[in-house]
Amino acid sequence: MLVVMKQSASDDEIGQVVETIEAMGYDARPIPGKQRTAVGLIGNDGRVDSARLEGLQGVLEVIVVSHPYKQVSREWKAEDTVVTLPNGTRIGGREIAIMAGPCAVESEEQIVGVARTLRRMGATILRGGAFKPRTSPYSFQGLGEEGLVLLARAREASGLAVVTEALDPEGVELVARYADIIQIGARNMQNYPLLRRAGQSEKPVLLKRGMSATIKELLLAAEYLLAEGNEQVILCERGVRSFDTHTRNLLDLTAIPVVKSLSHLPIIADPSHGTGIRTKVTPMARAAVAAGADGLMVEVHPDPEMALSDGAQSLFPEQFQELMDQIRVISRALDRELVPGLPEPAPMGV
Repeated sequence: MLVVMKQSASDDEIGQVVETIEAMGYDARPIPGKQRTAVGLIGNDGRVDSARLEGLQGVLEVIVVSHPYKQVSREWKAEDTVVTLPNGTRIGGREIAIMAGPCAVESEEQIVGVARTLRRMGATILRGGAFKPRTSPYSFQGLGEEGLVLLARAREASGLAVVTEALDPEGVELVARYADIIQIGARNMQNYPLLRRAGQSEKPVLLKRGMSATIKELLLAAEYLLAEGNEQVILCERGVRSFDTHTRNLLDLTAIPVVKSLSHLPIIADPSHGTGIRTKVTPMARAAVAAGADGLMVEVHPDPEMALSDGAQSLFPEQFQELMDQIRVISRALDRELVPGLPEPAPMGV
């Protein structure tokens, strides 16, 4: 339930609504907006007497939120959520953020070198897995905390923010110590203990859509994060399983405008996992920007043929440069722009 205040409502009147909701045995969360404030009632069990709230001073109307997900819905918050990172990158709104990097951190030379290259090409966020959940137990599983240390060194060398995955509730604190964004991977989208723990973190969370998840299930997973108090949530369409074998997954571009109509949270696209084939990444990345994505997550490796993970879907650096040039044109056609590039960082150790 959402209590929408009049534009002229005073702080005391808003406070009275909060006190009344809490006196009724529910949680209240004020939601300041550009034009007016709303107060969300959390925990509605169907027994709320809306007339008690409608009669309070300063109340414009009471809206019953019809979706099973509440706080992620546009009914709860009309304005787009914009997540701002320490290096100034904004995810959501008018700008389009670019995350890029290898599937897995393999060495200091690899991750620092590619981070510097990506910064020169215009990316502002570095992706790279320190922990890799793999289908086969015999595949490369990542460097663990050593990989996190190397990501932090790459951030210092390049100025790029870092996004990397946490696999379990116990690992959230460790990842948060090094990363700027905590990623919840597709396999863990419905790992509810992990979602709750990430929702208690002060770091932004990137939530990837599960391989067989509906849009409703994605938004309900995001609700777990917001219910724990973390409003810095970024959704990611990364492809769902299909019957066709010509691509690794089916990148569901329709999900982008659907999610943006239902939720205020930003949504990015991952055309690398969405296709699994290098030659398909660039065209689907272009299409995702045209569909309204708030950003892209693209796998880039200095030598994909030698990559320890997902080399077949990783772009060569020169291919990534071509993609950046192309999506700048598409962005301008939509009256949007890429997040501004980063300046050259100071030498390490200075």
